Amino acid sequence: MKLRVALAQVNPTVGDLVANAALVRTNFKTAQDAGAHIVVFPEMVLTGYPVEDLALRPSFQLASQSALTELAGQLTGGCVAIVGYLDQVNGAPQNMVAVISDGKVAARYAKCHLPNYGVFDEFRNFVPGDQTLVLRIHGADIGIAICEDLWIDGGITAQLADRKPGLVIVPNGSPYERAKDDTRLALVTKRARQAKAPLVYVNMTGGQDDLVFDGDSIVVGADGAVIARAPQFEDGIAVVDIDVATKTSSPDVIISEDEVSVDRALIPGVAVRLDDREEIWNAIVVGLRDYVEKNGFRSVVVGLSGGIDSALVAALAVDALGAKRVNGVAMPSKYSSEHSISDAQAFADATGIHFRTVPIAPMVDAYMNNLVLKGVAEENLQARVRGTTLMGISNQEGHLVLATGNKSELAVGYSTLYGDAVGGFAPIKDIYKTDVWALSRWRNEIARARGEAEPIPVNSIEKEPSAELRPGQKDTDSLPDYLLLDRVLTAYVDDDQGSAALIAAGFDEALVRRVIAMVDKAEYKRRQYPPGPKVSKRAFGKDRRLPMTSRWAE
Repeated sequence: MKLRVALAQVNPTVGDLVANAALVRTNFKTAQDAGAHIVVFPEMVLTGYPVEDLALRPSFQLASQSALTELAGQLTGGCVAIVGYLDQVNGAPQNMVAVISDGKVAARYAKCHLPNYGVFDEFRNFVPGDQTLVLRIHGADIGIAICEDLWIDGGITAQLADRKPGLVIVPNGSPYERAKDDTRLALVTKRARQAKAPLVYVNMTGGQDDLVFDGDSIVVGADGAVIARAPQFEDGIAVVDIDVATKTSSPDVIISEDEVSVDRALIPGVAVRLDDREEIWNAIVVGLRDYVEKNGFRSVVVGLSGGIDSALVAALAVDALGAKRVNGVAMPSKYSSEHSISDAQAFADATGIHFRTVPIAPMVDAYMNNLVLKGVAEENLQARVRGTTLMGISNQEGHLVLATGNKSELAVGYSTLYGDAVGGFAPIKDIYKTDVWALSRWRNEIARARGEAEPIPVNSIEKEPSAELRPGQKDTDSLPDYLLLDRVLTAYVDDDQGSAALIAAGFDEALVRRVIAMVDKAEYKRRQYPPGPKVSKRAFGKDRRLPMTSRWAE
């Protein structure tokens, strides 16, 4: 039998029960109009995800239950909706999906495996379920799992496979990271083959604080072959006709026995995979856009130094929000070069953002006339004056300040607290300096292909990086060459390799010990850095948690 299933790849907002319910209703109608027999929404779509400690508040639990009851009454007709929400069972919060049929909740399923690694704290927030669920819809026996349930070998999905479902449906809140689309596909393929049934994997889109959800919803056959795959980072509904066997199991709940047919089978689409650089670009753009929009900011402001980092951040902001919502501020000091100002102006001219120049020398002089600061303290004062200037403009005009530090700088502490580290959001905090160059070149290539002006000045890409806080200063005065530094950082930060492993891999021992010492010493700075979109497997923040006070040394 062909069963028509709609995959609602949508972008909810944490805590906005009213808007999220409206999002479900709208997409339910779209699915219904398309003749879908079932529409599947992402994990906890009604509350948004992750809700973190909101899950522990009885008021929020009850509000979610109430919103689900009201929503269920509005989802009438022949299409069955599978909707994720927060439930309260015996006074404890559970990550749940409701199966809604003709205005009523026909069944519920609680997530059984709660992730407690990386960015996840679900042991803290929920109690697990312990039962499989199989429903009969139009004669097809459908098993339900939620996100992490799918990842555990021998867990609830193995129990589900033993029940011989005709179809497996999995709502997800799976955050993006580099190359995760390949990992997901391998997992979905494996579980479909184990269950000997087609599998529908539905993931959400959008940004939530420092997480980005990329969609990438997938349908595979019982043999693991891809039937359909939705685009990454795009909201929408994919409607797929799936061949399913009927009456394969002993269901817990029977919704309908009558088998169905489709008038005209749909031709499924398989979205083209994105290039690595395009994937990262889209992840950052979506994360930035949603952080701005969902937190009610109208616009952003960026300190434009003429360097590559600030130019890349501003270019990302233009793509996320449009040029008219982006404000660039050049803040030259007495050490700033001519090209710093001209490169910042060139960016503004190419993109059409709002741009102004605020010289900081008089403000620095005012400080220096009242304080005795020398060496690094004097250099950092310039960065702090720039930070204060941006925050003042933000406070006066309502812009969100975007910090421009990259992962290489954050890793080794190459930033000034309350200076270039100020801001409300840090778009490139999880990409290394080498990625900064690669993304900048890629964005210019895209502009050329479209016949548009290249947004990022070539000089900003090609010139040697410098903070310009003293005469002739270069980043390499304080740091190893970025090409080498980033290789060491990737091994130490992302792959958790210790000093012995790095030295055994061929890195110079003195370099390894120097870099590790800088990384470990800078933990306190990173704790105070703004949030930014996670794109790597090991981002600073929730992903990588180390003590600020520690005498352990590699």
